[in-house]
Amino acid sequence: MLHFNFNWLRIRLSWLVACTNSWRTRFPLIQINGRPTPLGALCAWGLDTDMMAHRTVVIVVDDDASLLKSVARLLAHHGIESRTFASAEALLESDRVQTATCLLLDIHLGGISGIELQHRLAASGSKWPVIFMTANDDEATRNEAMDAGCIAYLRKPFAQHVLLDAISKAVP
Repeated sequence: MLHFNFNWLRIRLSWLVACTNSWRTRFPLIQINGRPTPLGALCAWGLDTDMMAHRTVVIVVDDDASLLKSVARLLAHHGIESRTFASAEALLESDRVQTATCLLLDIHLGGISGIELQHRLAASGSKWPVIFMTANDDEATRNEAMDAGCIAYLRKPFAQHVLLDAISKAVP
């Protein structure tokens, strides 16, 4: 058994012998966080080795608890840490924003909007890349988000590869 340690991601490579009727074949099996996964799945997942080399922390702000949970699970599945917040106010009260690699912000939140949050963070010297997401897409909102300096604008619902591609752009 070979052991590799990529900072926070521990991958244990073992060889699994699969028997199917009269033939035997060997193929590598990766165990990530205790889950057996075929080696080729790393490419299918879109796991970026640059993101693995640096600790990636995505701050996610959305007032939809189910979206927060699903995005956190998706990111964890791809080896990306996340910190979730149900409101812009909760993020501003927290000191966790300092740990961010990038921000994933819903535009239409209950109190302070995601765009207003970006303006406040930028005014305080924040240079974190921002990805905006919204279920209520219109040209005015899209233009306002682009003017606020986002690196990506996602319309909900979005495919997982769209989010992962946006995060890959944000991570140097």
